[in-house]
Amino acid sequence: MISFVIPAYNEERYLGATLTAIHDAMKEIGARYEVVVADDASTDHTATVAANLGARVVRVEKRQIAGTRNAGAHATRGATLVFVDADTRVNAAVLRGVIAAMEAGAVGGGAGVQFDSAPRWATNFIKVLVPFFRTMRWAAGCFLFCRRDAFDAVGGFDEAYYASEEIHISRALGRKGRFVVLREAVTTSGRKTEKYSFWATVGLCLRLMAGGLGAVKSRRVTAGFWYDGKR
Repeated sequence: MISFVIPAYNEERYLGATLTAIHDAMKEIGARYEVVVADDASTDHTATVAANLGARVVRVEKRQIAGTRNAGAHATRGATLVFVDADTRVNAAVLRGVIAAMEAGAVGGGAGVQFDSAPRWATNFIKVLVPFFRTMRWAAGCFLFCRRDAFDAVGGFDEAYYASEEIHISRALGRKGRFVVLREAVTTSGRKTEKYSFWATVGLCLRLMAGGLGAVKSRRVTAGFWYDGKR
């Protein structure tokens, strides 16, 4: 069985489309699956949207993406885990790629990413970033899949990090076996690129690089971009 894990904080606006996309894709594929939404202290109708669309809701109080993903994973039962962000839509081609990769012996992987709507600079940036991630064998944060036993073996997402946790688990899983980045792409919201300008994004990257490893272990440094709570 495939277990989908969706971390969510105040995601009532986007979550419905994400869940509908999963249901539609899995209906086309015809495989057994479950969906768990890890509702991280939402103050809107995230939990109601999730329940109404057939997801099992796990309430957590983390306000940290790595910990929220781990909590969702612990509540699932499938042998394959698929982590999907609440503003990201999968399709049948991507999920067929996941199944094929796992049947071929991969320990886990990611997929290509495209924005549903974003400024030109962001669209061009993602065209460069995705091939780089594929070369490095890193999953983008909005979509990652793996075997449950491998996930457990590496201890899940490292909760020391408030950002870049997807890169750390990609590397950890890669030490356990073959980690792949699919050619198929998921579609994710470009909301951050519309909210923050090119130069604001560059500034954040420079601050993270200047702070080194410790920067992404700090809620204060990452709060403005990932943990501001605005949706």
